[in-house]
Amino acid sequence: MRESYKLRNEDWLERATILEIQKAMNNGELSSLQLVSRCLEYIAKNNHAGANLDAVLEVNPEALQIAETLDAERNLKGMRGLLHGVPVLLKDNIGTADLMHTSAGSLALADHYAEEDATVAMKLREAGAVILGKSNMTEWANFMSMSMKNGYSSRGGQVLNPYGSHFDVGGSSSGSAVAVSAHFSTLAIGTETSGSILSPASQNNVIGIKPTVGLISRAGIIPLSHSQDTAGPIARSVTDAAILLGALTGQDQKDRITQTSMERSYRDYTSFLNANALHGTRIGVARSLYIDILPEPQRKVMDNAIEDIREAGATIIELESISPMEADHTWDYNVLKYEFKSDLNAYLSKLPSTSPVHSLSDVIRFNEEHQDRVLKYGQDILIESDKTSGTLTEPEYIESRLRDLQLSRTRGIDVVMAEHQLDALLFANSNGAGVAAKAGYPSITVPGGFTEEGQPVGVVFSGLAFSEPSLIGLAYAYEQATKHRKPPELT
Repeated sequence: MRESYKLRNEDWLERATILEIQKAMNNGELSSLQLVSRCLEYIAKNNHAGANLDAVLEVNPEALQIAETLDAERNLKGMRGLLHGVPVLLKDNIGTADLMHTSAGSLALADHYAEEDATVAMKLREAGAVILGKSNMTEWANFMSMSMKNGYSSRGGQVLNPYGSHFDVGGSSSGSAVAVSAHFSTLAIGTETSGSILSPASQNNVIGIKPTVGLISRAGIIPLSHSQDTAGPIARSVTDAAILLGALTGQDQKDRITQTSMERSYRDYTSFLNANALHGTRIGVARSLYIDILPEPQRKVMDNAIEDIREAGATIIELESISPMEADHTWDYNVLKYEFKSDLNAYLSKLPSTSPVHSLSDVIRFNEEHQDRVLKYGQDILIESDKTSGTLTEPEYIESRLRDLQLSRTRGIDVVMAEHQLDALLFANSNGAGVAAKAGYPSITVPGGFTEEGQPVGVVFSGLAFSEPSLIGLAYAYEQATKHRKPPELT
């Protein structure tokens, strides 16, 4: 295979969408082996050297061989689909039945090999993607300590923002977002319970989709909360995020909630990429709650974004609030506190007898025994969660769960969008993630520009359950009108 000018031109690869990459591969100008090799070069230069981003926790030792195999398959049979030969990094809480560990960033699971692929990993393999490795993350999906820094794990260290190490990197899917932004991988998978995709994607100038709970199977993913957990795509363009999302959807008997997506999911979301999608829409903004509270440099970026959305043909509807839970007395994280113990115990109980932990109590005990290496920020959230019964019978849990659904859905997003005839809600970064997360509703973040100091700001569109098609259209229209995505300046 000849080396093309495009492959030697790094700027092209930094801008290329999956559609352009596949065209180059089919024309013999680029191979999966070359693409994966280029990603590994970026990792070598800036993961534990150069900028020391610490975004990649583990590289798949079979990645290059898998790429070669997929190149041979393409030559013989053609491509399987748009992900054929494309490298994807998985957040370290997503199980893979191969030579990589699955640890959720914890030293307690540093030697843990999953016995089978998570459904997400299985679907990626079937689509012909190259699982490049595991990305670093905030330990236990940022549900370990109130003082834990975004992007820190005892196993992987501190993930840094490639636009400036002094900027917040976001979490908990920190490594996934940084890796895509810094070209360590073409694509990545993150997970979100409340802001864990939207936050790092916004902070690192990439696209992140937090899907409706039930659109993508959670089977084989180390859990935090079955009420709110979901996996989702992270990419450098809305086009790529839409392609990746379509590869992950579908019902799964291992995750019953996916049955709710029947006849409401798509295998191909690229048909919703409409550059005029904002024209004629009504976008709701609770400015005083979610925009005015931003630091002034970020608020200026969002003010400009709102004007750009207006210029693209949308009507901005000013809202006083989104949900009654925005009042302090109705906001809590009780559901997460109770479900974490129940869900994690169920996962850990299935680990082999050689594992040092089989319950949340075991994890806490392991951490205490290795506190010099593990408890840099403590484990107060783990301890608080472990005090619950693990049976989900406590009145506080049941009342909080039912209240969350009511205040986020039927007295929140549902009624606000219906009353004002809205097509979407608009937020900055992960500021509005909590309400949508409690509702189980989707959001997508797209680069909204930079502060004068160079900090990225994300523009987030949120909507009703299974409204991913319209949200993707809105995000694509905004992306095409503004084109704020630009790569970080690294070695």
